[in-house]
Amino acid sequence: MTPSEVLDVAIVPALSLLPEKMDTPQARVMLLSIGLQESHLTYRRQMPTGPARGLWQCEQGTRASRGGIWGLYLFPTTADALVKLCAARNVAHDPVAIYNAIERDDILAAGCARLLLYTDPKLLPDVGDVEGSWALYLRVWQPGKPRPAEWGMNHYRAAEAV
Repeated sequence: MTPSEVLDVAIVPALSLLPEKMDTPQARVMLLSIGLQESHLTYRRQMPTGPARGLWQCEQGTRASRGGIWGLYLFPTTADALVKLCAARNVAHDPVAIYNAIERDDILAAGCARLLLYTDPKLLPDVGDVEGSWALYLRVWQPGKPRPAEWGMNHYRAAEAV
């Protein structure tokens, strides 16, 4: 899908299910940038055989790691929003159920990705702040193979779509 299509069919509907303060141009650009970086807005299962799912390539995590979907489930500032998001998408409020659903439900996946960004204590970087957005991506997604050379173009494409 193109960034504009993902914005229309996944990100905007997801943001409408979350607290209003989470829908900002900065959030939209970050979500598109990360989707482009992680899955090229194409792959819903990590290639070739990794554990990440959805266009934002979220992992399930564990209760002990407090990462991934488990992190959203346990994190105090995202827990209530996750309950509402799951109810709106008819998905059990359970980390395993959510993890399994994000592979086929782009709205749920976008909502979870936005909540993951919300776990970071810093403000979202300004649109066009490539360095700041890269730093946020590294902090929150902790990619195994980050591919920094692609980030600038992905961020530019995302900002252009927003």
